[in-house]
Amino acid sequence: MANDRFVFMLACTVCDNRNYHYVRGRRREKKLELKKFCQTCGKHTPHKETK
Repeated sequence: MANDRFVFMLACTVCDNRNYHYVRGRRREKKLELKKFCQTCGKHTPHKETK
């Protein structure tokens, strides 16, 4: 059961700083994109999924 989950990072699209990590299932095809607060930029920016 544990093999179908993995950890990935969310990277800021403005400064490419990796600020957050999430756990999700491997079967998901679409890359996650959320608007989160970036400590480096000091504002809310879109964050994309990276490995």
